[in-house]
Amino acid sequence: MESGAGGSQRKQGECAAGGRWPEAVALYQTLLAFPCAEEERHREGRRQCFRARRRKNTKRVPSFRKLLRTSKIKLDNKLKNKQYKQQSAAKKYRKEQKKLREAVRDAIARKPFPLEECKKKQVAERREEEEEDALPLDMMDEDDLKLMEDLAQKASFLTRDLSSDEPVHIKKRKHESVIDKYEKVPRRMQTEPEKELIHLLPIKDKGGIIPQTMEKPVLNVAQDEEDTEEMEEGEDFNEEPLPVLTPEEMAAQRRQKLQERKTHIAALASAILSEPDSSIKKLKELRAMLMEQDPNVAVIVRKLVMVSLMEIFKDIVPSYKIRPLTEAEKATKVKKETQKLREFEEGLVSQYKFYLENLEQTIKDWKQRKLKKSNVISLKAYKGLAEIAVKCLCELLVALPHFNFHNNIIVLIVPLMNDTSKMISEMCFEAVKKLFKQDKLGYASLGVVKVISGLVRGRNYVVRPEVLKVFLHLRIKEVELQKDSEDIAPKKKYMTYKEKRKNLSRMQRKWKKAEEKLERELLEAEASESKEKKLKLHTETLNIVFVTYFRILKKAQKSPLLPAVLEGLAKFAHLINVEFFDDLLIVLHSLIASGDLSYRESLHCILSAFYILSGQGDVLNIDPMKFYTHLYKTLFSLHAGRTNDDVGIVLQCLDVMFAKRRKQVSHQRALAFLKRLSTLALHVLPNSSVGILATNRVFMQTFPKMDLLLDNDSQGSGVYLPELEEPEHCNAQNTALWEMHLLQRHYHPTVQKFAAHLIAGAPTEGSGALSLDLSQRHATELFEAYSMRGMTFNPPVASVTPRRKDTFSHMDSFIDEELNKQLQQHISETVVHNPLDFAKHLKESSLL
Repeated sequence: MESGAGGSQRKQGECAAGGRWPEAVALYQTLLAFPCAEEERHREGRRQCFRARRRKNTKRVPSFRKLLRTSKIKLDNKLKNKQYKQQSAAKKYRKEQKKLREAVRDAIARKPFPLEECKKKQVAERREEEEEDALPLDMMDEDDLKLMEDLAQKASFLTRDLSSDEPVHIKKRKHESVIDKYEKVPRRMQTEPEKELIHLLPIKDKGGIIPQTMEKPVLNVAQDEEDTEEMEEGEDFNEEPLPVLTPEEMAAQRRQKLQERKTHIAALASAILSEPDSSIKKLKELRAMLMEQDPNVAVIVRKLVMVSLMEIFKDIVPSYKIRPLTEAEKATKVKKETQKLREFEEGLVSQYKFYLENLEQTIKDWKQRKLKKSNVISLKAYKGLAEIAVKCLCELLVALPHFNFHNNIIVLIVPLMNDTSKMISEMCFEAVKKLFKQDKLGYASLGVVKVISGLVRGRNYVVRPEVLKVFLHLRIKEVELQKDSEDIAPKKKYMTYKEKRKNLSRMQRKWKKAEEKLERELLEAEASESKEKKLKLHTETLNIVFVTYFRILKKAQKSPLLPAVLEGLAKFAHLINVEFFDDLLIVLHSLIASGDLSYRESLHCILSAFYILSGQGDVLNIDPMKFYTHLYKTLFSLHAGRTNDDVGIVLQCLDVMFAKRRKQVSHQRALAFLKRLSTLALHVLPNSSVGILATNRVFMQTFPKMDLLLDNDSQGSGVYLPELEEPEHCNAQNTALWEMHLLQRHYHPTVQKFAAHLIAGAPTEGSGALSLDLSQRHATELFEAYSMRGMTFNPPVASVTPRRKDTFSHMDSFIDEELNKQLQQHISETVVHNPLDFAKHLKESSLL
């Protein structure tokens, strides 16, 4: 029975085991064959990285010849693309690092979940179930036991954790799973303050890349503050109070400091001037003294340094403009002397630039009334510094027109011509005038004219008239006149080879060739600017000047700039294009007829009109009778007192209207002007009378039959009408120059000479002729020569020596002895002052 029972039980166990083991084996095989999706993603990512690295390494570096064929634009585009890619990669890396830091920060902040306990519980439950289901070996069949032995030969089957889902044949991963990473993160309490991590360079080993981090050290700010406070308190405690100085001691200390600074400035300046090539550091040290911070001597030291640097730069600056070196020149090897010269030039230009920037900043601070943070210099002292800075800029403008940054100086100086400070504006005017007068080439003049034109237009024509009056000092008129005469003359041409072959012998051709070669070398040695280049510069300058003038005539006729415009037109009118003559004359006449102009402005209009007509305007058929009439009508409006400067303009007008246009002037018009000018000479100052009489002399010598005014007999019918405003119809031939007899008795000797000369008929020879000093000088020159602006009389008045009175040694020799004794006695007596009673007589009369 037992055997039967035991057999039946064994059969049931075998059936149960035979039913369960094949299912377990099949499940294990399925798990071994099932790939992990996460592992596949990692593999695919590694493959892509490998392919990208391989593509990158296979790119060949372009050869030198290919780079030579490549255009500069293409290379620039490649460089820009490369930079863009680098920026993108850096941006992407920064984003990844930011995400990593956020993930680490979140992981630290969260409370870790106890995954190990859950995992242990699950493993224990599974093991209990397997032990319950498992059967002893004596209850297994031979086939099942053999299968288990075969599986036991594989080490992975025994050592492998059956609770894991990974297949047996899987390799070790370089990157651990998310749970393992999470488990390796050290646990911290949430109350612990978060520490900032610094990401270091990663380490790579066989297992992969290991990121490295370290905690950023946190400074104990509170402790440091306490330490610093304690140190400051200790310093304050140890510091001794400064001694209080008297005013005399402070003045002596200031003089000592100032003397030390002066000695240092002088030493640096002498060292720089002695060896400029090797003294750039000293020049920099001297320029650094412009920032003197001692409030006691800061103003004086800065002024001294400004002036010293200005004089140094005027001495050591070369006579050429220094240009920056190209990359090819920098890469080329040169001699030591050349390298030393390059370093000197580079240092000189940089220090000169910084010096100009300091001057500009000083002027801007003064204009904006702005103080520095240090408050070393007061606002009142800034004005003195600004004046010295402007003076230095003006000196450099005139002395270094060829050197670097000259245009920058022009841009600084020209707006200051319109400054409200009279001293600064006058300094700028004088500097620009000097620049115009000494500028032979025309480059600097062109730059100044451009800036002035832009300034006038930018300020909407609201500038000082002196800004436009500087145009009168341009040298264009002189150069252009010389150029016109040279252009008219036939230009020298060199003979061609065929002409030489045809006209000259062999020996003559040889000599001609040597002569032409010598002429070319002489022209190169002179290093003179070409005439065409000068003419082009002057033409461009004049165009800008005329554009400025015409804009003001068109848009701002009532502007205070109009007198300066008319004066400029009078000076440069002969250089205006003929196409503008008609329109310009119409504008000038309309200005005169409007009556809005002053007397001086109307004279400038007349002078401009006749300058236009005397030059290229001779070919035009224009009758300027209305300008003659206006001048004749307004001659008696001249000022006869001290402010007689308008007489000079009248003399210029008369010279252009009569002397240069003698063929277009009628006899009646000349007689009328001669009579009116003689009457005017009676009422003006001596210098004006001399100029007018010199003009009358030109009239009598230029026009025939002018001496009929010296006779009392009338010519023709009619009576002289001095009040008539038309010179052609006033019958001037029926009058006489009786004014000359009055001028012969004038107090000025030169006026007397001219009056006697004109009464004699203005002869060129004989007893009535003038001296060479008076006859060969122009009327305007005589007007200036005999001017009394400086309170001087020309010729000087002879001093009258007073008569000497007889002196007597004995003053009392004629006095009687008895009288002399009485006088001495009276002098020796003491004077007793008795009180005066003015009411004495009144009292006596009342008693009576």
